[in-house]
Amino acid sequence: MKNKIVIFAVLLLSIVSINAQTEPFKKGDMMFFWGYNRAVYANSDIHFKGNNYDFTLQNVHARDRQTPFKANIYFNINKLTVPQVNYRLSYFIADNLSITLGMDHMKYVMVQNQTADFTGYIGNPTYSAFVVNNKVDLTSGEFLQFEHTDGLNYANIGVQKYKHLLNHTKFDIFLGYGGGAGVMVPKSNVTLMGFERSDRYHIAGFGLDARGSINFVLWNHLVGQIEAKGGYINLPDIKTTLNDRPDKASQDFAFAQVNFGLGYTFRTKKKL
Repeated sequence: MKNKIVIFAVLLLSIVSINAQTEPFKKGDMMFFWGYNRAVYANSDIHFKGNNYDFTLQNVHARDRQTPFKANIYFNINKLTVPQVNYRLSYFIADNLSITLGMDHMKYVMVQNQTADFTGYIGNPTYSAFVVNNKVDLTSGEFLQFEHTDGLNYANIGVQKYKHLLNHTKFDIFLGYGGGAGVMVPKSNVTLMGFERSDRYHIAGFGLDARGSINFVLWNHLVGQIEAKGGYINLPDIKTTLNDRPDKASQDFAFAQVNFGLGYTFRTKKKL
């Protein structure tokens, strides 16, 4: 899958007729963007339900997990999506207005060293013993390990408007703003109460976002972008066990990202 993403981008740039471009972000332009993100998540209640248990862990804290910089990861074509990355393709339907298809590859890791409030029941006495005074200590990981680490994938479509702030020869600055919506396709890594670890891709819910960016454009083509994004994620169908069991978890939470990376704009057809 990772190689297909890169191959698609290369083929797209090869087959599109790229013509002389005197101004960026004009009707008919396209832009490909690749970058990296850091994310923060609001605390959330996580509801677990299956055969002989139905309970909620309340106010659970989680963080992201960006990969430390290593050349053999960040510049390795086979490992491009190991870090937290964002990639998108935009088409300008009018001057300074684009429709964008994108993927936000975030990672969500439940903090292990915490105690969560508990409501509900567990029929298995081995694991019901973890509940003390309506609280569960998650530190050991024996009761629960819960991550969306390959990842918390947000496949989205958005609309973005750009405002020209500064123009110099071969250098422009644009303010960008807009919003998006899409589906969540996490690969959730979950080990729950002794069940075999679940680790698979699954359409688990949806996301909504608002976004704003500063775009530095060199020579009408090369774009350096810094973007802030905030939104809401709802995951009503998280797979927690293997083998088509009905067990599942659900959660919803707000999130915020800071994204940074490089884009390239090109014209898809000649102006008449």
